[in-house]
Amino acid sequence: MRISTRGRYGLRAMVELALHFGQGPIPLKNIAARQEISDHYLEQLMGSLRKAGLIKSVRGAQGGYELAKAPPQISTGEIIRVLEGPISPVECLDEPGQPSCEKADQCPTRLLWERMHQRMNEVLDTTTLEDLRAEAQRLATSPEF
Repeated sequence: MRISTRGRYGLRAMVELALHFGQGPIPLKNIAARQEISDHYLEQLMGSLRKAGLIKSVRGAQGGYELAKAPPQISTGEIIRVLEGPISPVECLDEPGQPSCEKADQCPTRLLWERMHQRMNEVLDTTTLEDLRAEAQRLATSPEF
């Protein structure tokens, strides 16, 4: 499974919000500039994240976006699912308990796909925005070689 620009850019924007958590709303143009994402594209991503309840928007002169929950309470899996849809290596695993392939019971590769599905979800669901925020801070303070 490849994460599209939608998922990658959305996750970067969420890390930006995590870095400024508790400091009030951040204007979209500031997030876009720091992350080098077009304002228009970022606005679409933020709309999806807002509808999912992961971020809040504040209107007005001091408006912008902020996380709806603290960074440790938001998993990267939640974000990726909002932006990308189901996390699975093959379509037949998109709907749990509903194999979309008529050969699922006799498929020699199904176990492999199920293991990959399980591990991908495990990694995404146990990695939080706090983990990525801490990594961003570590990278910002580490000496360059």
